[in-house]
Amino acid sequence: MTPPTAKPWHAVAYGEALVELGTSRRSGLTDEEAQVRLEEHGSNTLAEPARRTAIQQFFNQFKEFLVILLLISAGVSAVVGELEDALVILAIVIVNAVIGVIQEQRAENALDALKKMASPKARAIRSGEPKVVDASTLVPGDIILIEAGDSIPADARLIESGMLKVDESSLTGESEPVELSAEAVMAKDAPLGDRVNMVYMGSSVSYGRGVAAVVGTGMSTEMGKIAALLQEGEDEVTPLQVKLDVLGKKLGLAAVMLCIAVFIAGVYRGESAFDMFLTAVSLAVAAIPEGLPAIVTIVLAIGVQRMAAKNAIIRHLPAVETLGSADVICSDKTGTLTTNQMTVTRIYVPGKVVEVSGEGYSPHGAFIESGKEIDASLDGSIMRMLASGVLCNDARVGSVEMQVSASQESFDDAPVRLEMIGDPTEGAIVVAGLKAGVDKVNLAQWAPRIGELPFESERKRMTTIHRLPEAYLSCTKGAPDELLQVCASVFDGTKIVPLTKAMRAEISRVNQEMASSALRVLAVAQREFDELPGEISVDSIERDLVFLGLVGMKDPPRAEAKDAVRECFNAGITPVMITGDHRETAMAVARDVGIMTPGAIAATGAELAQMSDSQLDDAVDQIRVYARVAPEHKVRIVDAWKRKGHIVAMTGDGVNDAPALKRADIGAAMGITGTDVAKGAADMILTDDNFATIVTAVREGRVVFDNIKKAVQYLVSCNIGEIIVIFAAIMLGLPRPLLPIHILWLNLITDGLPALALGVDPPAPDLMRRRPRRGSNDVVGQGALVRLILYGLSVALLGLLSFAIGLGWPGQLDTSAANLMEAQTMCLLTMSFCQLIHAFNFRSELDSLFKVGMFANGRLVLAFLVSGLLQLAVVYIKPIRRFFDLVDVHGSKLVDSIALALLMLAVGELTKLASRAIYERKAS
Repeated sequence: MTPPTAKPWHAVAYGEALVELGTSRRSGLTDEEAQVRLEEHGSNTLAEPARRTAIQQFFNQFKEFLVILLLISAGVSAVVGELEDALVILAIVIVNAVIGVIQEQRAENALDALKKMASPKARAIRSGEPKVVDASTLVPGDIILIEAGDSIPADARLIESGMLKVDESSLTGESEPVELSAEAVMAKDAPLGDRVNMVYMGSSVSYGRGVAAVVGTGMSTEMGKIAALLQEGEDEVTPLQVKLDVLGKKLGLAAVMLCIAVFIAGVYRGESAFDMFLTAVSLAVAAIPEGLPAIVTIVLAIGVQRMAAKNAIIRHLPAVETLGSADVICSDKTGTLTTNQMTVTRIYVPGKVVEVSGEGYSPHGAFIESGKEIDASLDGSIMRMLASGVLCNDARVGSVEMQVSASQESFDDAPVRLEMIGDPTEGAIVVAGLKAGVDKVNLAQWAPRIGELPFESERKRMTTIHRLPEAYLSCTKGAPDELLQVCASVFDGTKIVPLTKAMRAEISRVNQEMASSALRVLAVAQREFDELPGEISVDSIERDLVFLGLVGMKDPPRAEAKDAVRECFNAGITPVMITGDHRETAMAVARDVGIMTPGAIAATGAELAQMSDSQLDDAVDQIRVYARVAPEHKVRIVDAWKRKGHIVAMTGDGVNDAPALKRADIGAAMGITGTDVAKGAADMILTDDNFATIVTAVREGRVVFDNIKKAVQYLVSCNIGEIIVIFAAIMLGLPRPLLPIHILWLNLITDGLPALALGVDPPAPDLMRRRPRRGSNDVVGQGALVRLILYGLSVALLGLLSFAIGLGWPGQLDTSAANLMEAQTMCLLTMSFCQLIHAFNFRSELDSLFKVGMFANGRLVLAFLVSGLLQLAVVYIKPIRRFFDLVDVHGSKLVDSIALALLMLAVGELTKLASRAIYERKAS
């Protein structure tokens, strides 16, 4: 085989290309040959920037502003002779760095797994069978099938093309789709944009379909040549992380300023400069929340993993935050609010309406006219309409599963499930044909397809052209209103007669009745030709058609859709349905799932087109259903909601949905029916195409933000307490209640496990009954800051009381070295257990801990026990105790230390009681 990059494939005929590539249109490659070529040419992926090694990740942890301050403190401590303190500070910084590396690698592994789940697919012919394969496994010589909505997975030479247009703007900058032709042979020096017989990785199919032979993969593609411009670049930083980074820097700068002020004040008061420097270092250490960056990273990573487990793959990390703020969800109907298992339940042929029984994709069913079962195979009108509907159809039966029970004598009596490959609407027509004995495979052999006019949202119909033994036949199906406009006659069961006004009125009436019964209605027509026109076009083929009938099908709502919609309303989220279906069909489904509430209205795409932006802004709050809309209308709907300050989630699956997905705050692409282009434009991919999954993702987004807020507020309140206890002792002329080593240890055991446990706290029961937060809400807002300062004051007061009791209060204070060590040990015990207990207060902002459950968060209980035991080990294991400059505390002083810590529960309960009273007063 000729090396793929050694030949200008655009300059050779496709037959020659197939020979040189060692492949064939019909058979493609065998799986074995594809594997051999994959080993030879490598994966069909673009090279990614080199990952940071573990060593690089480790040293990267020391770039944080807060960590740099700690390292400076350690360095200065070592210089002035406090080597022990310096080593402890350095050891704890290293431990934090190791934890950071572990968390970073966990997050990377989680995101890698998600990338694999969202990896693009391709349709390739392997061993003569069309298969869906990972695009990364494509090799030169693979035969790929492409159609509208697909992203081109590799560079390939076209060998078939049907009205094929490709958007190559990502490569050439050409804004208009380029019409391509497999028959063309270009000059060797033809520029990239003129090679109309080639398709290239990174471009997308806008129209039509084609078959192509892969000639270049991975870095051997044209896209690979400019891969440096397409790399993902640096890791995404979310707005929340930016805010918290700013918060950390503010705390650090405040600490530096406070240290300078305390140092100057102490020296001015006559204290030793050396002692005041150590005190200033203690204060700096107390102010720095070392665990802040790591906590946020791990909570976000866990949130992304949880969403993936619930069928929502997050492609962009900021989407996790935005999801929690969403207050409008604009959803497609078909497959998202409904099951996407269309079933033909009613058909109309001139003169009669026939009911069709059966559910889903089972080929068993009956045709019933006026309450009596009929043999559809004997009815010329029904058979002609179904045959045309099956021919004008890209869906096919993928597999049949049959099981015969003991009570069944044959497969004819057994339940059969057909797996449909293709559009569910078209699949429903194929299954309806099988119920009448119309088999698509046999029909296609008798009338092979030789051309087509693909479906377009503007025409709302599609046409296929077939060769008959002695003539040609065009079969057209589409929206009844649009199709009737190009029909001139009708088949009445025996002959073709002119389509009169009365017949048009009857067809329109039946269409309206079907639509009002929540049926999706398609019209079917055909036209015979002795000779085909010289040019196959919409104008030459789709005119003077013979109307055959109407097909009414139903896509039942998903069982979980009603509950999901109800949850939306409870959560202050407005659900909106956007569909291309008829208004009556859409409204019926919307009423069924609960979207159409009293006062809500529906609007059509035509009505939307007549509205100005200001008119749409005025009406958008009342419109709950948009019917018969084109994809470009979605952008206007998103913009109208956003102009009113709402956070909008929008679903989409088609090529033309990409602009709306980009414009929405959260673009959600369908994982099953979505095109590659739609998935590429989305922030989130729904692997089950389910509306309830969007609501679940919003809930998870709220959980993530809620838990990050709990963890951050817990850390900040603890650090405020540590700052105050040091500062207050200095201002009161007391010795240092805690040494720098004590504060670092305190931060390690209280900022680590408890904060992480809060990051995975179970969701509050009322989480989806709250109004959505606005995106501008800070994790630590003004109201929260007041509460955190109050908590910090309480922590500091309890720590100072324990320290004072250790010094002899309420009697004469004894600041001798031995007594001071005991007082510092008591202060450390009180503040460590005080902060560990305080973590439970943050499980709810307003509700009592006894209401939310002391033991509801098992991880938090475990974190409390582990951290508490570590603290006791530091005090009661002699070698460790000596290293930390502590003493054994027992008897009444141990009881006092723990009793004071327990008072933090009372502080939390009283604060929540006052907060509830204020909240209720505001609410009333």
